[in-house]
Amino acid sequence: MERELFAAEREHFPLVHPAFSLPVKIFATIFSYIFHPLFIPVIATWYLTFIQPGFFTGIPPEEKFFIIIRVAYNTIFFPAFTVLLLKGLGFIKSIFLKTQRERIIPYVATNLFYFWMYLVFRNQPAVPGVLTAFIFGIFLASSLALLANIYFKISMHGLGVGSLFGLLLIIIFSGFSYGVFLPAMSIILLTGVVATSRLVISDHTPFHVYIGILLGIISQFIAHVFIG
Repeated sequence: MERELFAAEREHFPLVHPAFSLPVKIFATIFSYIFHPLFIPVIATWYLTFIQPGFFTGIPPEEKFFIIIRVAYNTIFFPAFTVLLLKGLGFIKSIFLKTQRERIIPYVATNLFYFWMYLVFRNQPAVPGVLTAFIFGIFLASSLALLANIYFKISMHGLGVGSLFGLLLIIIFSGFSYGVFLPAMSIILLTGVVATSRLVISDHTPFHVYIGILLGIISQFIAHVFIG
């Protein structure tokens, strides 16, 4: 049934990657690994703590590193360990989660880790609200992706770069425009490259990728309104 739904969807949103050369596919694979959605929360936290001035003023560098480590522990180690455990127990066939069915449990588990991270940060005044809101935003994005996964295989990479792009837009609209030009250009370029990479090497359609980016951005703005 899932294969039939995907075949019907491809009639409207055809795949685009078969004609690409091997070097292009290698480049796309490297970018897909470097900017895997599991790494996005750490990238965003690092940017807020060490690149964007104003949010972590007065916090010593060692405390900033500790915050990054905590984010990495909850948003990289635990989700990755869950996927490896599922593979070892035979619940999924591939750690790359190639089917919608294989993504259900990882989505649920990841949501729990994201929500736990949000609760921890919400009760710590030293953590700026922008980071707390970002973590809640990726929880929302992952929750929406779980619902979307019922109907189609949404791009998790799209969700990741969309969330990062949404964070940058929030920073700009909040008036923190100092030194944001280069990061803005970098994230716009990154979003385009990652989206293209997924079309080159995965079985995603453009619709999967674009809706992932859109949900990532929307989730960040919702989180900012209610949390930030």
